[in-house]
Amino acid sequence: MKLRTRIIAGFLMVILVPQLLFAAVLFAYGRNQGAPSAQNGSASSYEISISGKDLNEHKVNMPGRDLFLTTTLILIFTSLIVGIWIYSSISIPLVKLKKATQNIKEGNLDFAIDAEGNDEFSELCRDFDEMRVRLKESAEEKMVLDKENKELISNISHDLKTPITAVKGYVEGIMDGVADTPEKMDRYIKTIYNKTIEMDHLINELTFYSKIDTNRIPYNFSKLNVDDYFSDCAEEVSLELETKGIRLIYSNYVESDVLVIADGEQIRRVIHNIIGNAIKYMDKSNGIIQLRVKDVGDFIQVEIEDNGKGIAAKDIPYIFDRFYRTDVSRNSSKGGSGIGLSIVRKIMEDHGGKVWATSKPGIGTIMYFVLRKYQEVPVNE
Repeated sequence: MKLRTRIIAGFLMVILVPQLLFAAVLFAYGRNQGAPSAQNGSASSYEISISGKDLNEHKVNMPGRDLFLTTTLILIFTSLIVGIWIYSSISIPLVKLKKATQNIKEGNLDFAIDAEGNDEFSELCRDFDEMRVRLKESAEEKMVLDKENKELISNISHDLKTPITAVKGYVEGIMDGVADTPEKMDRYIKTIYNKTIEMDHLINELTFYSKIDTNRIPYNFSKLNVDDYFSDCAEEVSLELETKGIRLIYSNYVESDVLVIADGEQIRRVIHNIIGNAIKYMDKSNGIIQLRVKDVGDFIQVEIEDNGKGIAAKDIPYIFDRFYRTDVSRNSSKGGSGIGLSIVRKIMEDHGGKVWATSKPGIGTIMYFVLRKYQEVPVNE
């Protein structure tokens, strides 16, 4: 029962019960006044005469007095019942809320508020408990986020230290005259340049990760010709792979006029992150990466296959999670911040596509992602 209804009901009881009792008193009094005298001519059986010192005679109506006392007791009893009824409906939820606020004040969110009924205080208790649940979820999310941020800082620090140490060593070699031939000098400078590229890539990943967390990725969607776009990507990637002794095989099975709506820069980031991951775990001297573009109905499907070490079946469901690393030992030769593939998934989800992988340990891995084709919608005139 709603609190307002309880108060109205209590108010009516306090008002109506006295009125009903007063009406009963009047009715009894009227019956008493109209009663005939006894046959023996004695005084009325309802009255007793009392003579005082002042010789005034007082008549006390015995049934009226009893009725008055009964009425008073009933009114007191009714008031107590109504008061306890309304007080209990307010005090019990308030006690629960007080205990709940004390728990929250002490940082304890592992409790529940049991609220029965459908009055305002019960609804308030349920809302308060829902707030507690959300606070708990928020606190747990914050703990996870803090852990991830600490892990990110640790990963980035570890992975920046390796190229910085290498750069420092080669610069010292140049300063000490170790690179005493043009060939050595050229090799040292190229190595320093490659290490600075690695550091730049790590910093770019960190910057992009911060944009993902705040949903501020700067997308610039446009119509892209699939044939032209992926041919350019393949040419760009092949130059990078040549320096690492890895061969790229590019195959396009899509018609030349097929278009997609996508952000060219971000899809290029997807391809580079996937291929960078393949390079990281390449364990073959004759490394091969295949880039295939296929037509699969309303979508185009891109497949990037490598002949590296592969991924264990238990790791496949988690490789696109942030900071998940199959290389738990953090071998410095592999490095990585652990967010490259999570960036891939985020970009594909924002494009309305998806990404997944299959792998066979010792044989290699295939990464897939799909983009919806651009189709002109006919306008009926």
